[in-house]
Amino acid sequence: MSTELYQNWKENSKDYVAQNKAFYQQLRKKKKLDDEFHKLDAQVFEKMDCLDCANCCKTTSPIFQQSDIERVSKALKMKVPEFIETYLHIDEDQDYVLNSAPCPFLGYDNKCIVYKSRPTACREYPHTNRKRMHQILKKTFKNAEVCPAVYEILERLKTP
Repeated sequence: MSTELYQNWKENSKDYVAQNKAFYQQLRKKKKLDDEFHKLDAQVFEKMDCLDCANCCKTTSPIFQQSDIERVSKALKMKVPEFIETYLHIDEDQDYVLNSAPCPFLGYDNKCIVYKSRPTACREYPHTNRKRMHQILKKTFKNAEVCPAVYEILERLKTP
């Protein structure tokens, strides 16, 4: 990832949601939003390597669905109840999430030690290449505070 992009994100992403309310409203009305996001997602991730940052793994927890719990616990050669007791708790939304950050599966080199078995939320993050971006626009703006790629995509959407 370029140092400039990372620095720009680090300096300007705090309270991104609050700072960009008008822009958020503008995007909500935009037609073909998916196409624009997908094009910019491809451009940004062509130049950016998530292993250079891994801020998502260092600061947030994915939601673990039952299938994720089963898959990751199997990869770790643990029984499901032991995995849950060791790594997860139920949050205020009644979702299983990690007990702590950074993610206990994040290696010193920013690689995931359960990468092939990682939760679906991790596989799909940062969700900038999915269909119906209008439905997750609020989450996308929040993700700009966590992920420099999301921040960059949104900033590029500001310029015609």
